[in-house]
Amino acid sequence: MEDITRGGQFLVKETKCENIFTPEDFSEEQIMMRDSIKEFVDKELWSEKPRFEKKDYAYTEECMRKAGELGFLGVAVPEAYGGLGMGFVSTMLTCDYISGATGSFSTAFGAHTGIGTMPITLYGTEEQRLKYVPKLASGEWFGAYCLTEPGAGSDANSGKTKAELSADGKSYKINGQKMWISNAGFCNVMIVFARIEDDKNITGFIVEYDPANSNGITLGEEEHKLGIRSSSTRQVFFNDTIVPVENMLAGRGEGFKIAMNALNVGRIKLAAACLDAQRRTITEAVKYASERIQFKTPIANFGAIQAKLANMATNAYVDEAASYRAAKDIETRIELREAAGNTHQEAELKGVEEFAIECSILKVAVSEDVQSCTDEGIQIFGGMGFSEETPMESAWRDARIARIYEGTNEINRMLSVGMLVKKAMKGQVDLLGPAMAVAEELMGIPDFNIPDYTELFAEEKELIGKLKKAFLMVAGAAVQKFGPDLEQHQQLLMCASDMLIEIYMAESGILRTEKLAKAKGSENVKEQIAMAQLYLYQAVDIVSQKGKEGIVSFADGDEQRMMLMGLRRFTKYTNMPNVVALRETITAKMIAENGYCY
Repeated sequence: MEDITRGGQFLVKETKCENIFTPEDFSEEQIMMRDSIKEFVDKELWSEKPRFEKKDYAYTEECMRKAGELGFLGVAVPEAYGGLGMGFVSTMLTCDYISGATGSFSTAFGAHTGIGTMPITLYGTEEQRLKYVPKLASGEWFGAYCLTEPGAGSDANSGKTKAELSADGKSYKINGQKMWISNAGFCNVMIVFARIEDDKNITGFIVEYDPANSNGITLGEEEHKLGIRSSSTRQVFFNDTIVPVENMLAGRGEGFKIAMNALNVGRIKLAAACLDAQRRTITEAVKYASERIQFKTPIANFGAIQAKLANMATNAYVDEAASYRAAKDIETRIELREAAGNTHQEAELKGVEEFAIECSILKVAVSEDVQSCTDEGIQIFGGMGFSEETPMESAWRDARIARIYEGTNEINRMLSVGMLVKKAMKGQVDLLGPAMAVAEELMGIPDFNIPDYTELFAEEKELIGKLKKAFLMVAGAAVQKFGPDLEQHQQLLMCASDMLIEIYMAESGILRTEKLAKAKGSENVKEQIAMAQLYLYQAVDIVSQKGKEGIVSFADGDEQRMMLMGLRRFTKYTNMPNVVALRETITAKMIAENGYCY
């Protein structure tokens, strides 16, 4: 089992393109699934977009029921509990394509299938699973997840909601309040986190909700939000709510663990949920730019517009590459654990937990890309982009929440580096050896021979290797200097995480394209090659800038000079790409095909 890649090891191991999964590798079953989801989305969601903007909560619920009837709510649920029992990649695919039309529906879908159903599937007893999961998988019932409280946001374990055992030991009484609860307005089951006595950690409970017999549960008014306007978001108040002891989820004090693991899965799914939104935004922008005439020519012919479209497409393409690469790594890990005798539940939990670093990286990268994509979409539409008549302004508003939920991007940035350092301490990823090797290399005489770069991506892959050295140099020195106190130095962690994110994303883009070029011939994928090269070019700049910020902030004197010299060496091209030409190549094909076509 140890010969397969572990989470975080992409930094210290070379990954071959044959060993990654890409969107070009979807099976026939997955392609059929994707097409049926797209048909549902175009018919029920995209064409009815104005209803979602007018806070038509009933329509969101109606669409969720239809999604349940079509089996989309049960993709990840094992067949034993009424689901389709499909693999992790198919779960990602469903989440990806069902989430592109409106954030209102994708929030309802994500909250129900992810944090609403999954904790019972993965942590519930057999009785709990048989009782609740089939109803949730079919859409007969909907789920909500009650974790956040008015005083507790990012510090999820600081909640004040209490659960008190009854005198006869048969039930718990829950008192407290929760806020920002998605699906609260139409859910039948809530996963509620509360503290028993003065326990260090919170405990999870499955709480049924029936408005006819409220059991001490009252809902606040619907929140008025910047975006995701038709996703039901309310406060939930518990006043002596009685919950039978058999509805405790996992063990006492294990709620924090459930919450954290649910967030790992939620993070990679959130990345998936931001993919099709980008594809649709780009397609609308390309169509508009081709039709909009200014100065007697379509604005799509202007370099300033082409640059925007090329950057939007490049991010979307690389985001797909990285998201499905990680999804398949998780799926492989789950299968291996099942083959080794783990239950489906254990296998899935451990499989996702193994790649928690990648989940955090993707959450940050893709949520920020969808925001810049929709922002540029508004810009390409100009004044019309600011109007509610075009789909851009709602897409921009809906995108904004993605950087906040499932752990803010700041929390996720710090987590990605923090988890990596912890893995190194546990010996699961050897960071120290490679970091020492980089330090020694800096003391040596650089090699001035120019290698043979005739093979496709030879220079790019060498550059990725050098970016990894830059990260190891900066992070290694910071760990040596601050040790376990590193987590107090948040600005340094942010620099390191931006370097880490760019390395994973850029490498994923190159590996996807290399695999594609081997299959189709590089002359037939010149646009994809241009995107992989453009993304890397921009990633090198970010690594250089963030590396420098880190180095000048914690090192001085000779050490600083040495590391800055190393950073320059590790971010240096032999042959710079022609960035304008790359962008023109990428955009020309989209204009010819009138949309995002990668």
